[in-house]
Amino acid sequence: MPNRAPYRVGPVGVTFLAAAVGIAGAAAAPTQYRCTNPASGTSWTIAVDAEHQRVDAVPGQVSDRAASWRDRDTGGAFELDRVSGRLTFRNASSTGGYFLYYSCRPE
Repeated sequence: MPNRAPYRVGPVGVTFLAAAVGIAGAAAAPTQYRCTNPASGTSWTIAVDAEHQRVDAVPGQVSDRAASWRDRDTGGAFELDRVSGRLTFRNASSTGGYFLYYSCRPE
């Protein structure tokens, strides 16, 4: 029987092996929230992507507790409390501005 050297795995092999068995860590999927206007009952879904700091593909600031971003059309600001699910929209106007409140829950 021939004497064989032990099999060695180089850095590329280790990276491939780690990816193949899921050790390398997959990217976290965006968290989906279902938000509802309590006055009208209208609801919609938003995607919070903490890894890329985006909400519905709009740049923002995302943490474990909150997410904030700007509305592209009005320039108003959204703030989502990820713990309580309270979504606040604030917008400036010539009459002083206004706030709108919604409730959201993770899907």
